[in-house]
Amino acid sequence: MATKLNAHELDELNATDLEAKLREAKEELFNLRFQAATGQLDSHGRLRVVKKDIARIYTVVRERELGIRTTPGTNEEGKA
Repeated sequence: MATKLNAHELDELNATDLEAKLREAKEELFNLRFQAATGQLDSHGRLRVVKKDIARIYTVVRERELGIRTTPGTNEEGKA
């Protein structure tokens, strides 16, 4: 089970790692929803955390596309 991700941790990941994190989070969300539907879910708060993690990943990816965030390894780190 993955822990809550923050944007600073996601900034350090490259595109391939972000895709892997996204895939893991979506798989976990599917499993949690399945558990909720069958009445086996213990922690309903975990659903919310995983959804927010997915949203954070999508936000980082989109901001990189728009040039708001830089990808790791670029020399524009001093840019505000």
